[in-house]
Amino acid sequence: MAAGAAFCGGVYGRASAAPATYEVKALTVKGKHASRFDLLIPKHLAKDARVRLLVALHGLGESHDPELGAKAWVDRYGLASSYLRLMSPPITKTAKRGDWTDERLAEVNASLKKRPFAGMAIACPFTPSFKDVADRAKALREYGEWLVQDVVPLARKEAPCATGPANTAIDGCSMGGPFALDVFLAHPDVFGAVGTVQGAFGPQRAPKYAESIAEAVTKHGARSVHLLSSEGDKFKDSAKALGAELTKRSVTNQVRIIPGPHDQPWLREAGTIEMLLFHDRRT
Repeated sequence: MAAGAAFCGGVYGRASAAPATYEVKALTVKGKHASRFDLLIPKHLAKDARVRLLVALHGLGESHDPELGAKAWVDRYGLASSYLRLMSPPITKTAKRGDWTDERLAEVNASLKKRPFAGMAIACPFTPSFKDVADRAKALREYGEWLVQDVVPLARKEAPCATGPANTAIDGCSMGGPFALDVFLAHPDVFGAVGTVQGAFGPQRAPKYAESIAEAVTKHGARSVHLLSSEGDKFKDSAKALGAELTKRSVTNQVRIIPGPHDQPWLREAGTIEMLLFHDRRT
């Protein structure tokens, strides 16, 4: 992809383009624990159209390197290819190991035939692990504030985003899953939806998460919750447990367990498409 450089108002960016579909812009906005994020900007929209904004947090494997982390979704997790596949249905299998069932693939394609993928802007910030930080709760709170106060406003400035919680969501893969839940719970007025993709947390945390989400819904109104995992994911029981605890508390949620292991090829083949499709379809 072609590359260039830009500077405006103290924010640096390097842009690369996929003609007529999207542009990926590398941006820097200083925070206490992170500065870098990549932003997928849709270029296929009608004039004056606005789309939703999704903040997507990556996993532990890229948490040691800001550049690697910011690029993880696009370069490693199949965000770019998944976006293009959703824009040009029908979705077909690209791998042999069976991460798609025929039944689910038929459902996805029927949905896309009935209602085409609208597209969205996707901010992909570097996500540090905070494993060795003395006050992890404080660090995570500061990281969430950076996302809400710096990343989201800059993303809305750079991309044609609709505003308000109904048009803003946060999701996270593996380590990023519980991070997404924690940031959402600290800022339920900002995000209208939250999701986890093979979220790396234990089932014992499900009741507390569910109670906090229920409280946020009571105070701020309905929120969409998506818990995506796979049959070979060691954290699938956590997704099921959280879904069950939310249901006990009358909080609407969607738990989806599809075939496949906990790895990046699964994301590239099916997981990232499922994540994007949920945020496109959610009410």
